[in-house]
Amino acid sequence: MVNVKGKWALITGASRGLGRLIALAMAEQGCNLILHGRTKEHCNKILDEVTEKGIQAYTIGAELSDMEQLENMLAEIDGMGIQVDIIFNNAGLQTTYRTEFLETPSFEFEVSFRINTIAPMMICYHFLPKMIERGFGRIINTSSDINLEPQQAPYSASKAALDKITRDLAYAYCDTDIIISLANPAWCKTDMGGQNAYFEPETAIPGLLVGAFVDDRKQGGYFNAQDFRGMTLEDAVSKAELQEIPY
Repeated sequence: MVNVKGKWALITGASRGLGRLIALAMAEQGCNLILHGRTKEHCNKILDEVTEKGIQAYTIGAELSDMEQLENMLAEIDGMGIQVDIIFNNAGLQTTYRTEFLETPSFEFEVSFRINTIAPMMICYHFLPKMIERGFGRIINTSSDINLEPQQAPYSASKAALDKITRDLAYAYCDTDIIISLANPAWCKTDMGGQNAYFEPETAIPGLLVGAFVDDRKQGGYFNAQDFRGMTLEDAVSKAELQEIPY
C-alpha cells in the first residue's frame, strides 16, 4: 500500500459531495491537496477542513467546460512549483433526465463530453510527462454504471468514452509505477445524484480511494466503490490488488 504522506493530490470537484469526502480522506492520510472548484471561493470551506488536519493545501478555480479556463488552471498549478503525484478526476456534469429522450438537444452532448471526457483527459495528458520522469503517479478517473437509459444519454455516453480512453491510456504504462484506473461510486445521494439515490455518499469511501494506494503495477482497474463499503482503507487496498485486470 502506497504511503501518500507528503505527496500532492489534485482533486477536481472538491468543494462538495464525493470530491469533498475524497479530500478529507486523503488529508487524513497526510496527503497535501490541490482543491479544484468552479471558483476558488467554492473551496474555502473544504480548504479550512483539510488544513486543520495538518496538511498543505491550495485552491484553484476553473469551469471545466471552458478549455481556456482549464488551460489557465493547469498553468497556475505549474506556477506553484508543485509535483502532482495523484489525480482524482472527480468533477462531472449530469444533464437533464429527459423522459422525451428523442428531444435531447445537441448542446447537452457537447457540454457533457467537455466536462466528463475531454477535461479529465487533458488533465491526464498534462501531468503524465512529469509522472513519467519521476517514475511514480496515480490517476483515478470517475466512472459511472448508468446503462440502458437513453434518458441520460449525454452523461452515460461521455462516461463510456472516458472509460475507453482511460483503459487505453493505462495500457501504455503496463509494468510501470504509474497506475491509471477507474472508480465507480454508484448512485449516491449527492447534489448531482439527488435524494432518491441508493447510497449515502460516505459509502463510496474507501472505494474511490483505492486507486491512489494500490501498489501492484496493474493497469486499467475498474473499482466499484460499493464493493469496498464499510472496509478499512488497508483492507480495501488489499482487496483491490487481488482484482483481475483484463489485459
